[in-house]
Amino acid sequence: MKVREASIEDAEGIATVHINSWMTTYAGIVSDSYLATLSVENRTKSWVWTFENRTEHEKVFVAEDNDGRIVGFSCGGRNRNEEYLHDGELYAIYLLKEFQGIGIGKSLFNSVVETLKNNGCSSMMLWVLKDNPSLGFYSSQGGQQVGQKKITIGTDDLVEIAIGWESI
Repeated sequence: MKVREASIEDAEGIATVHINSWMTTYAGIVSDSYLATLSVENRTKSWVWTFENRTEHEKVFVAEDNDGRIVGFSCGGRNRNEEYLHDGELYAIYLLKEFQGIGIGKSLFNSVVETLKNNGCSSMMLWVLKDNPSLGFYSSQGGQQVGQKKITIGTDDLVEIAIGWESI
């Protein structure tokens, strides 16, 4: 396994992981009808836009298997949430189900943490759905719940939990 900084050429591979992860992670949490609307093509366009419009402090990382296939990604940068005082934010981290639990997620997580530190951040936060089975991962990395909010995905009203690290 290899974790490296991503480039715009990785957009489709990242989109594929993004969609497949949503299908496995959010089944039973987000409605099947909403999940059925997700497409790699649309998500690829979104990732291309992200690469073309990110700031110098925002980084995207990918994890590749031994064949060079993207199996996970993470991204982060400055905190986008004014109501929280953390200066950094882990925007997203997704990993194909068959590659979970073997340390790749931790490598992707740490890649963002190191980037945040290198950009002068001393604390970090993220948002995660309350019913996400990966919630325990963030606790195992030392994160603490610092807030929550209601969000709507499709027609589903869900709760997102803010997890924070006062020191990274």
